[in-house]
Amino acid sequence: MKSSGWQSTTVKEEIRRNAIARIRGGQPLFPLVLGYEDTVVPQLENALLAGHDIVFLGERGQAKTRMIRSLVELLDEHMPIIAGSEVNDDPLAPISRYAIHLIAEHGDETRIDWVHRSERYGEKLATPDTSIADLIGEVDPIKVAEGRYLSDELTLHYGLVPRTNRGIFAINELPDLAERIQVGLLNVLEERDIQVRGYKIRLPLDVMLVASANPEDYTNRGRMITPLKDRFGSQIRTHYPLEVSTEVQIITQEAEAFAADGLTVDVPDFMTEVVATFSHLARQSSNISQRSGVSVRLSVSNYESLVANAARRALRSGEDRVVPRICDLDALPASTAGKVEIESLEEGRDGQIIDQLVKAAVLTVFRERVAPEHLLNVVEGFDGRDPVEIGEDVAAAEYTDLCTAIPALGAAAASLVEVETPENVASAVELILEGLHLSKRLNKDAVGGRAQYRSRG
Repeated sequence: MKSSGWQSTTVKEEIRRNAIARIRGGQPLFPLVLGYEDTVVPQLENALLAGHDIVFLGERGQAKTRMIRSLVELLDEHMPIIAGSEVNDDPLAPISRYAIHLIAEHGDETRIDWVHRSERYGEKLATPDTSIADLIGEVDPIKVAEGRYLSDELTLHYGLVPRTNRGIFAINELPDLAERIQVGLLNVLEERDIQVRGYKIRLPLDVMLVASANPEDYTNRGRMITPLKDRFGSQIRTHYPLEVSTEVQIITQEAEAFAADGLTVDVPDFMTEVVATFSHLARQSSNISQRSGVSVRLSVSNYESLVANAARRALRSGEDRVVPRICDLDALPASTAGKVEIESLEEGRDGQIIDQLVKAAVLTVFRERVAPEHLLNVVEGFDGRDPVEIGEDVAAAEYTDLCTAIPALGAAAASLVEVETPENVASAVELILEGLHLSKRLNKDAVGGRAQYRSRG
């Protein structure tokens, strides 16, 4: 190893060096994290270049954990350690008694192992039962029973932090850690050493500490002790997607693809936008608790439920193409209820509030997607004719027949789809009819899973 010219560097110097190479080469540090390019990422780049320990503040579902775990990619691919070391001892600068004795005995013949960067990451979810022994270490009674003295450093069982020496250690939801346990991290962050059970040992750790926290816990409930906050070099505030288009990208990236033999899935862009717009409107609603947030996971789950409902409908009707329609939005309350906290003075209004948000999302997308010039003749086409019936059990071919009977409706639907298959046209027709109803230009009568649209005249 020495003859190869390898030199020791601290973990933060290593991360800085690799971050500089990526920034200089125009490569994104976090290619799978979308929407932070002009807000969070510049702050994070500054923190990494400055060699800071970092705390991410943000509500749930803002990619905090994903960014923390992605930091591992900024480590060198492999790192040498003293073989058998529990604390990843640097062969050129050992810190544990075990490694020091081994090198003293074998010198340059001491065996080394190479550790992959994926093994240099440790993570702990802060829970009320987390102890100092979990994080820092404890006396191992088995080692004492084997005949070692309590004063011998080799009787120690190292915790998660020392075992992540020369790596990255993350604590999720740090404010939930008991205050007496938070005190145990003070030396790790500032003096870079640990103490266990009063042992007179100094273990100078080389660890980058990263944490996540909810702003409510961090600022209002005061559950993160002030000295610990002071020791973090950078505090970075995350946020939800600022644009619907960004949320659509995240949904497309994260949603689990639906696959089934004999079925082809095709989700129109406007239906994905309805799902994303629903989440954006929920984040602005006074009926939804903004303290707990509206996670991006809500958008992903709603999208998956939308596609699943469309697939169930296709299976029942014998169709081989799965194309979600407005009627499939009835599946959203089930995937929404557990992910938002509804604040209402009246009991039992949860369903109504979600339904109102769905309608508002449909109306928003309808107004953005459908040009007004397409709509006047559509409304006129409903004058003097029987109501138009739609629903889960209405075949896609019937929508095509309707477009033939009302050419203006067919033209409006064609403007929304790229390929005019019967299923795509059916989806577009439902958006147009529901949008016209919500904008008070058509009447609607809904019973069960069916609805009828008719002229207001």
